[in-house]
Amino acid sequence: MTTDNMEPELVVEDRAERSWMRRLGPGLITGAADDDPSGIGTYSQAGAQFGYGLLWTLLITYPLMASIQLVCARMGRVTGSGLATNLRRHYPAPLLYLAVLILLTANIINIAADLAAMAAAATLVIGGPVQLYVALFGTVSLLMQVFISYERYSGILKWLTLVLFAYVAIVFVIPIDWKTVGLSIVKPPIQWSGDYLTTVIAVLGTTISPYLFFWQASQEVEEIRSEPAQRPLLRAPMQASVQLKRINLDTWVGMAVSNGVAFFIMLAAAATLNVHHVEVKTTADAATALKPIAGDLAFALFSVGIIGTGLLALPVLAGSAAYAAAGTMRWKNSLALQVNLAKQFYGVIALAILGGIALTFMHLDPIKALYWSAVINGIAAVPIMALVMLMAGSSKVMGQFAVTGWLRWMGWTATVAMALAALGVVWPD
Repeated sequence: MTTDNMEPELVVEDRAERSWMRRLGPGLITGAADDDPSGIGTYSQAGAQFGYGLLWTLLITYPLMASIQLVCARMGRVTGSGLATNLRRHYPAPLLYLAVLILLTANIINIAADLAAMAAAATLVIGGPVQLYVALFGTVSLLMQVFISYERYSGILKWLTLVLFAYVAIVFVIPIDWKTVGLSIVKPPIQWSGDYLTTVIAVLGTTISPYLFFWQASQEVEEIRSEPAQRPLLRAPMQASVQLKRINLDTWVGMAVSNGVAFFIMLAAAATLNVHHVEVKTTADAATALKPIAGDLAFALFSVGIIGTGLLALPVLAGSAAYAAAGTMRWKNSLALQVNLAKQFYGVIALAILGGIALTFMHLDPIKALYWSAVINGIAAVPIMALVMLMAGSSKVMGQFAVTGWLRWMGWTATVAMALAALGVVWPD
């Protein structure tokens, strides 16, 4: 049967049902971007310091992360607006300005840390000056966001997620004591030391970050704009069945990729660096240490993965800041728009990327950058998550699609967990 005479809503449903890969997009990219070079550094440090003893944390972060990302994605699809726009409509402006300012600051610091890690990895593999690679990676990412169409750009980001499987491949080229791994997960060797608890908090804070909330919600809005037949669910409730199923699949798969890859990174570090008592402070340290222990292939996979994940994460970090600022200031915002139609939106993207480049030229300490990024993100996440959950449960905002039941409980559980994490980051002792 042809689609020429079908209702638009039925066309959307038919396409979604026929193409499984078509359902994967915003959630997959969001989840993959969470495993950025900064995150790789955190997971590597956790594995190197505590061996298999922290693998259990990633089984906890998966449902918590998936639930809050599901809520954000639904809000974007239901209302047809990003998080910042919804916050502006329902809460005092000063609260929103503060949240967006904190988000922008944290994202620029995170971009700087990621660029530094990518450049260090490139230097390890092919040699050359670090600052040259910082400028190169930052410029390439900026030009891609500005000059490539949204449809093509989102496709590139989706394919870039494949680079994450380099970290899965590593565990197949190094010896793994799978029995010990299993026992560590079933009966984790929990320690009540300050270092152990601080690392647990770091893993949680690295996995659940505010920029991911803004990005996935805005990408759902972009998806609506990219398909003429699509409408916000408040205006087209007949599309809800297909779209909510797609969001569920996309988000659960995307967050499974995120947490699964993090698990393999921690596992690889535990099986090599921890066994040989190698101290790791940066992603470059982890890559360098792998070479004599696990061989050239493991070293190459780890290093290339750092660069690939950075190229995936940079646009998400810069783009989420731009969506948040544009929603706050009522600017036009879409990666599908030409630069001359959304100058302020693209200006924030450029500010975030160039700001990150500038910080690296100021000889930013990568360890301090990661720490302060985690602190700022941890503080910002809690009020944002609380406000998001309040809006998601409100029929005034979400109409008949207000979040209820298990998803509401899981979302609030994630919020409480992040509040405890934020307290732990600020007062680790």
